[in-house]
Amino acid sequence: MKLLSIAVPCYNSAEYMEHAVNTLLAGGEDVEILVVDDGSQKDNTLEIAQRLQAEHPTIVKAIHQENAGHGGAVMTGLRNATGMYFKVVDSDDWVDETILRRILVKLREFSMMEKPVDLLVSNYVYDKVGVKTKRVIHYRSAMKADRLLTWDDVGAFATGHYLLMHALIYRTEMLRNSGLELPKHTFYVDNLYATVPLASVESLYYMDVNFYHYFIGREDQSVQTNTMIKRIDQQLRVNKLLFEQVDVEHVANKRQQQTIFNYQEIITVVSSIMCILGDTDELTAKKDELWQWLKENHPWEYNKIRKGFFGRALHIPGKPGRFICAAGYKLANKLFNFN
Repeated sequence: MKLLSIAVPCYNSAEYMEHAVNTLLAGGEDVEILVVDDGSQKDNTLEIAQRLQAEHPTIVKAIHQENAGHGGAVMTGLRNATGMYFKVVDSDDWVDETILRRILVKLREFSMMEKPVDLLVSNYVYDKVGVKTKRVIHYRSAMKADRLLTWDDVGAFATGHYLLMHALIYRTEMLRNSGLELPKHTFYVDNLYATVPLASVESLYYMDVNFYHYFIGREDQSVQTNTMIKRIDQQLRVNKLLFEQVDVEHVANKRQQQTIFNYQEIITVVSSIMCILGDTDELTAKKDELWQWLKENHPWEYNKIRKGFFGRALHIPGKPGRFICAAGYKLANKLFNFN
């Protein structure tokens, strides 16, 4: 049995996918690299995946499927995983090879425990194009490093330091049983991946190491503001699924509940601001529909978000409200460089 399965979703990724895989090969026989070709048509992604499998037959597995989108590729990776732990590495990102070896040592320790740890958290780095000083997302304010944690040991996460997909290594069996279902042909499903399984996590471990390098800055990247506005229907779909797949109101542990709720809140804020920045009657109607849907279907969450700072700010009427929200978003982007 492999220690760590790593899914690498690929779609027309020939230009950069091999770099991602090469960094993962540092894990040797402890890792299983599942290169999922998601129906690429514009380049030789599949051929590269098959060559990598031929060169490393005990480590790399090339999987071809009809196009299903990022979520479909991740779910295919999860279904094919044989490792005790599971991670997703996007094809344009990469990992620190030395730190990968350190993480595998820790996962080996977990594998020998009577009740293995559910979630290992590490830092990730924003490798943004044109930025010399790379921003590191760490979790020191919320978790003590190098010790076994329960949710009672977890504090409040710093602003902007949410548990994103790049930071997470889940125990595979727990992940499969968590109720996570990523929709096909939909962007932004990493928000579901980072949130839904948290309701099933009982134990955590934080390594304060800069493991994952998140490449950001291509003009066509899905997190660019203009792209998000164009794909607002997909953002809104994921936003609703965040509430549908997690019954956060009935999560017993209060810190666990608050962590999940904070993520639901910030994604709702992002969806709303994208609609505001789009500045059309159609997008305004979609924002209003989201909040009405939330009110009717998830009143507990709606009331908490609506009465909070963000909820009040998002409902300031007219041009002053739109100006404040747009200015706040631009300031946050300047401070945190999230796209």
